[in-house]
Amino acid sequence: MKKTLLLSLLLYNAITALAQTDIDRYNPTWTSQSKNSSESMPCGGGDIGLNVWVEHGELLFYIARSGTFDENNAMLKLGRIRVKLSPNPFDGGEFKQELTLHNGTVFIDGKSSGISAQIKLWVDVYRPVIHLSIKSNKAIKTEAAFESWRYQDRSVKGTENNQGSWKFSPQGQVKTLKDEIAFNNDGVLFYHHNLDSTIFDVTVKQQGMDAVKQQIFNPLKNLTFGGLMRGANLKPAGTYKGKYINTDFEGWKLQSIKPVRNQDIDIYLNTEQAASADQWQNGLNKVIQDARVNQKTAWQKTADWWKQYWDKSFVFINTNKPAADTAAYQTGKNYQLFRYMLGCNAYGQYPTKFNGGLFTYDPVFVNPKTDYTPDFRNWGGGLMTAQNQRLVYFPMLKSGDFDLMKPQFDFYLRSLHNAELRSQVYWGHQGACFTEQVENFGLPNSAEYAWKRPVSFDKGVEYNTWLEYTWDTVFEFCLMMLETEHYAGKDIHQYIPFIESCLTFFDEHYQYLSRLRSSKALDGNGHLVLYPGSSTETFKMTYNSNSTIAALQTITQRLLALPDNYLNNTERLKLQGLLKRIPPLSFGETDGHKVFTPAKSWERVSNVESPQFYPVFPWGIFGVGKPGIDIPLNTWKLDTLAIKFRSGIGWKQDNIFAARLGLTKEAAELTTFKLKDSGRRFPAFWGPGFDWTPDHNWGGSGMIGLQEMLLQVDDKKIYLFPSWPKDWDVHFKLHAPYNTTVEATLRDGKVKDLKVFPEERKKDITMMIQ
Repeated sequence: MKKTLLLSLLLYNAITALAQTDIDRYNPTWTSQSKNSSESMPCGGGDIGLNVWVEHGELLFYIARSGTFDENNAMLKLGRIRVKLSPNPFDGGEFKQELTLHNGTVFIDGKSSGISAQIKLWVDVYRPVIHLSIKSNKAIKTEAAFESWRYQDRSVKGTENNQGSWKFSPQGQVKTLKDEIAFNNDGVLFYHHNLDSTIFDVTVKQQGMDAVKQQIFNPLKNLTFGGLMRGANLKPAGTYKGKYINTDFEGWKLQSIKPVRNQDIDIYLNTEQAASADQWQNGLNKVIQDARVNQKTAWQKTADWWKQYWDKSFVFINTNKPAADTAAYQTGKNYQLFRYMLGCNAYGQYPTKFNGGLFTYDPVFVNPKTDYTPDFRNWGGGLMTAQNQRLVYFPMLKSGDFDLMKPQFDFYLRSLHNAELRSQVYWGHQGACFTEQVENFGLPNSAEYAWKRPVSFDKGVEYNTWLEYTWDTVFEFCLMMLETEHYAGKDIHQYIPFIESCLTFFDEHYQYLSRLRSSKALDGNGHLVLYPGSSTETFKMTYNSNSTIAALQTITQRLLALPDNYLNNTERLKLQGLLKRIPPLSFGETDGHKVFTPAKSWERVSNVESPQFYPVFPWGIFGVGKPGIDIPLNTWKLDTLAIKFRSGIGWKQDNIFAARLGLTKEAAELTTFKLKDSGRRFPAFWGPGFDWTPDHNWGGSGMIGLQEMLLQVDDKKIYLFPSWPKDWDVHFKLHAPYNTTVEATLRDGKVKDLKVFPEERKKDITMMIQ
């Protein structure tokens, strides 16, 4: 038994070491310093993200954290840290900055004039603490400063309002209010405390929801976020003023009491809705105490978390070929780098934002016209856009990152009651009405809702060309919730009322609208009349949108297919009745070939999406190995708008559609376009596309496409390499339904190794590489 245990341990260690070697081949390594923040490197963990760079011999990094929303619902950075060493090992000479993926740490090495030093920067995955340690061959002095551009109130004008929820319709002068910053206990204490009144109150009043205001979840009132920076052997050394790029700031400086060879600096963070600064401080003190108790084990536990993260799933492409820097190799590398960025918000209270996540930087380097503060990102802070957010979260199913999906699910659960109140207040019926662009308190954005509206216009509908009647996008998150049960056997009881409420809204609302027009609630076939509707933001004023029908059919059927313990008889009968009322998909004909149409009819085209393919993705009704695949293939070849809109930029999904249709050449071209080096110093900082940089829905859609090229599922059926180029060698590990993992190696067009767990699932695999 001892021999067996020893062999098992040696095998485990060998596998772990091999996995580390594999992932570390992708470590971004720079041998020269950066020009500015646009050449920064991401580092993070838990729910904290840092942009790290060395400029003119000084280490700088921005601090971002999930859920730091101010009174205007902008997602504010916590500040910038600047570290100087004296004598300075980064003043010319040798230099190296590396992100070691296997443990999520940035190492910076420098050597100059006989002084060498290494800076180690990492974030605790399990508690909100940033750790920085400096080791040098000789005793040196450290100067560490906290820098803030919010040392005073700042006016927000023009398009800068796009960083918050006022967007293009501010009602009067908008300001980002100053933070509280001061020396405290030999450190720097900093925090932003929201006022009682925020844009939440304005939005509730604008949308006629005052009567139920006390029932509405309000995440902004008294929200307080910030932290404390300090380190042994450091003392306050005054303040200074400066300007970085185009933004003035004030710095609070700590400096060494004496030169040392080892210097640690810790930054403790706290975010909570606190009625007072004292209450917030008490929460911060608990963070500090927890960090002290766990200081001896924190680093190893964080490193272990990252090790298991990389072992959970991976995609390595053409790693054994001499010409490594090819489009295919870059695709595999940047898949991993982007997954690292997603892992930095594993445990956030709020989901990873599609428009930059935790890693935005000075906006002037994204668009020269946006010469604003580092807080800026286009398309809002606390405002979430469903069709963009879902592309960030869908790839987590096949990568097995189910725990990372919780922040996105919780976002919707917190807003459920608010969405149900909309239906009750405006129309007097049940069900949750979620809009496409939804605030973190569950209501539409005030600008998109529109301040200038016809008096008679339905108060529950956004007066907006793109967003009116765009209500079905919430179903994709319902699908993800259901898929966590399907893939990992997760208990999803907490999500069932949410999913049922979303279905109830469509059932009751479209019968309600039909009764306003006629004496009948259903059409002549007993089906719902889904008018007016929308097929994404593109096909507007639709009658029976296929994206809506496919969603209703799939979600209803998937609920009914759940184990018996999830639904009682009454709930099942209700769902069975709804299923009979959902109309069938609509089809058309082009050049004598049957094709998808966006809807039975529509009045105008307002955007450049291709929802004709939504029955393929996300809804999976058609695709490889399924009947009727000729219909989407005909649509791909013949639909003039689908051809016109086809692209790999930003949130475009054509690479995913191509992969699910077995179109290998097209899937490869579009996916490599998405996942090739971004052109910025960090290769996975794509964008801005249609949104911002880093463009997370650009990266997410690239991940989904690559996964679908390798592995597709149809309940228990698993299709391997359904749209994979023969000349791409690959070693991958991905997840499939029924707690299944598939690991395979393809070399020179042949499968060399296949590991399926549990092994009995091998019988469900169809190999499609030819």
